[in-house]
Amino acid sequence: MIDLNHIDDLARRLSDLVPPGLRGAPNEALREELQQSFKTALQGGLARLDLVTREEFDVQRAVLLRTREKLEALERSVQALESAQTLPPAGQH
Repeated sequence: MIDLNHIDDLARRLSDLVPPGLRGAPNEALREELQQSFKTALQGGLARLDLVTREEFDVQRAVLLRTREKLEALERSVQALESAQTLPPAGQH
């Protein structure tokens, strides 16, 4: 899952980009509302991306690597068996 602290930080930074004229005490509520809107939009957008965590990615990468190694070993075994079949039996020429 995505760390909500990162989303909060990004929403805070986006709200800090609001023009200085809107940042005063009377506009603090507006700034907080904008920050919440940014946060909601970011969470919604990221949720639609169907992302995986780094840990999930690393696990699947390791599984793929092991599978590839097994496949390569099987290919070598099949090649050795096929080579053995094409050779004439010992003692025959």
